[in-house]
Order: sequence, then C-alpha cells, then structure tokens
Amino acid sequence: MRRKNKVRKNQLSNRSLVEQQKNNFGLSSTTTQETMTSTQKDQHGARSQRSQEADKPHRRKGEKTYSCDECGKDFTRTGHLKRHQLIHSGVKPYSCDECGKSFTLAQNLKTHQLIHSGVKPYSCELCGKSFTRAGDLKRHQLFHSGVKPYSCDLCGKSFTQAGGVKTHQLLHSGVKAYSCDLCGKSFNVFQNLKKHQLIHSGFKAHSCELCGKAFPLKLRFTEASSYPLWN
Repeated sequence: MRRKNKVRKNQLSNRSLVEQQKNNFGLSSTTTQETMTSTQKDQHGARSQRSQEADKPHRRKGEKTYSCDECGKDFTRTGHLKRHQLIHSGVKPYSCDECGKSFTLAQNLKTHQLIHSGVKPYSCELCGKSFTRAGDLKRHQLFHSGVKPYSCDLCGKSFTQAGGVKTHQLLHSGVKAYSCDLCGKSFNVFQNLKKHQLIHSGFKAHSCELCGKAFPLKLRFTEASSYPLWN
C-alpha cells in the first residue's frame, strides 16, 4: 500500500513539474497540444516534399531533355529551345542596315555585320586564311585534317562536314529546286544557281594574265588557262 502511494506521489510530482514549466512559458495544456500538432504537420509536410522531390526524375548535367516538336532537335535548356523554335516560326525581326538581310536572332545579325566590316579576326595557323567567325575557322580546319567522317549511303563518297553529304545527296535525288528567273535553268544546289546567275549579270571577275580575257566563273577561267597558246 505504501509503495502504491509512493508511485502515485511521484506521478503527481512529475505532472506538477510539467504544469509549472508550462506556466513559466505562458502555455496551457491546450496550447501545447496545438503547437505540437502544428509542428508535427510542418515536419510531415517537409518530409513529404522531400519524398516527392526524390521521386522526380533527375536531369544530369549536360543531358538534353527539351525537344523541338517540329524537328526533334534536343536541348539542355528551355531558353535554347525557345530560341531554336523562332527559326521554325519564320519571323526575322532583325535586319541589316547595309544589305537588308533579316535574321531571327540579334546575335546572328551582329555576326553577319562583321562581314560588311571586313574584320576577320580568326586565322588558320596552317594556311593563314582568315575568317569572320570562329565556327567558320573550325570548319575550314577540318579540310586540313583530312578527316571525312560523313559518307553517302548511295555511292560511299566521304565529306568533311555533314552539310556536304546533304548537298551531295541532292544529286542522287534528281530534285532541282532552284531555278533561274532569267532562263529557267534549274539546279540541285542554291550555290550553283548563284554561280550561274553571274553569267547573266555580265560580271567577269577572273581575268587571264596572258591574254586579258575575262570569265564570270573561276572554273571556266582555269579551263581556258590550261589551253596552249599558239602564235
């Protein structure tokens, strides 16, 4: 009996100590319960949020997770994807004051304007040829390397750049999408059309040092120069 009374006294003493601590902090039993419940909810919410974040698929550094719906090209950032999608929109709000050529991005216009300035800060260490853009220099240096990683599936011809393969494959397709407005002659490649149009312009940039005869195209000038001269 005495032992039970002693245990009961200890329990009452502990309760009194707890109540005294509550009073010191100005808290009631109801307030403490509400505070504990609120804290527990916050802790539970934080744990739940961390769990949800852990369940989300993590994107590794450099991983291309944003794809263009038009062409399927992938990008590492949404900003890069948005800039790319402007190309498909056809909108070109940036125009060159010198020639009127329009561009989708302001940066492309700035790069283009270097052509008019004549500044070519990027030079090839092997041949000394200079370029306006660093990318043009890199593409040029591939020719010196001799590496041709891009091959035509139809004939096996190899090229230094991927663009070279695409242009070459137009020859196999037989499609001639570029036509001359003056004579109607068609070409597989736009660059060939531009060369052809020089003939109509009458401009002859290549002259023979021996006879003075001028030619609109360098190829024709080279062919004529190979012929022997007779007295």
